Amino acid sequence: MSRPPLNSPFLLGFDEIERALERVTRSGADGYPPYNIERLPRTENEPERLRITLAVAGFTRDQLDVSLEENQLVIRGRQIEERERHFLHRGIAARQFQRAFLLAEGMQVLGADLVNGLLSVDLVRPEPERVIKKINIIARD
Repeated sequence: MSRPPLNSPFLLGFDEIERALERVTRSGADGYPPYNIERLPRTENEPERLRITLAVAGFTRDQLDVSLEENQLVIRGRQIEERERHFLHRGIAARQFQRAFLLAEGMQVLGADLVNGLLSVDLVRPEPERVIKKINIIARD
């Protein structure tokens, strides 16, 4: 694997970002469950936010878990196999999944909602304060 382009001498202290990029490129390319990520505009009552929507048809609220693990949003689904059912054809599998999204520092999860087989998780990033700090120069003779 080629090294991400963060080895410039002008980019100092970005080791954590480099590790995050390596982790994301190594993550599996499994497409289940499918998902959307959308930007929701600022309204009178709410700040601009991101919404991750996963298609989780067949899962109940009790079979889904949404958690923050350090700087990752992890969404898991686990369906329990019903042994007493006899299928003549089975095209819908009881399938487990785990989907992880790496969050930037400061991102906050506002909440999760399950409607009509779609799990939506809303995220917001509070506006950072602009910090300007004057550095004194010491003259040495």
